[in-house]
Amino acid sequence: MNKDITQRDAFWDELYLRAKEDRNIIIVSADMGAPSLDKIRTDLPSQFVNTGIAEQNSILVASGLAKEGKTVYVYAIASFLILNCIEKIRVQNSMMAIPINLVGVGGGLSYPDSGPTHHLLEDLSIMRALPNFNIYNCTDSFMAKELVGQSIEHRAPSYIRLERQPIGHIYENQSFDFSKGFEQITKGNKSVLVTTGYMTLKAKDIISDNGLNVDIIDVFRFPYDKKGLASTLSNYDHIYTLEEHFSHGGLGSSILETLNENGVNKIVQRLDAGQESFCYTYGGREELQKYYGLGSDDILNFLK
Repeated sequence: MNKDITQRDAFWDELYLRAKEDRNIIIVSADMGAPSLDKIRTDLPSQFVNTGIAEQNSILVASGLAKEGKTVYVYAIASFLILNCIEKIRVQNSMMAIPINLVGVGGGLSYPDSGPTHHLLEDLSIMRALPNFNIYNCTDSFMAKELVGQSIEHRAPSYIRLERQPIGHIYENQSFDFSKGFEQITKGNKSVLVTTGYMTLKAKDIISDNGLNVDIIDVFRFPYDKKGLASTLSNYDHIYTLEEHFSHGGLGSSILETLNENGVNKIVQRLDAGQESFCYTYGGREELQKYYGLGSDDILNFLK
């Protein structure tokens, strides 16, 4: 696989290959396009439904198809897919446990040029609160490809969070224990940074470039193995969390809950987007992250 491919295209390329062999795989698109998605639209038209810019209707159509035994993927911009559809998701997929896969592109600040309507700093909190849901926050394109098989084999309501731009990679030719939900990237230090998604790659570069003695744990699924992660964290003197998300209910909150529930008495220092405001700054992702105190220098000073 091309290392520069986006998570989005890695996911849809793999699903295209699976869908050619399994005609029960259906994609419901809220008027979204992508080069890899266009192959499905063109070559497998009976397995592609375009509902138009109507995310709530997409959830209902997908849920009906899933009730008939289809393996269904709903694709839209993440902020609209989650925030515009939360009541439908709650009733159809959480309450009734109808197993569709919500595939949202552009979590966090992935749309830095589109304003706060397209930013998504609340979704982990919202989706963690819903029973029966799996949340997959993809770290790189290799994980996105592997996640296709996971979503087909384990039918359950799922939210798959993909980046829209190439962001680099950590994993290659690796099988993931998605039930475990986390991976220890580095070992051997007394301090550890727990992070997720895009911020895992950013933190890895900052730690490596500056020679910091800080290990990294990448959390890519919620819920994860809480006992396993608590046991791992209990061995560290210093625990830090980093996320491109508001502070309430995200990764940091989850780590605190995990330690408390498993009797691990450790102080956790958190770096996140706070809980004060939306960002009306426009520019690149780094500029928006600086607004929230999540720029590269902010992360470096936090870890130092």
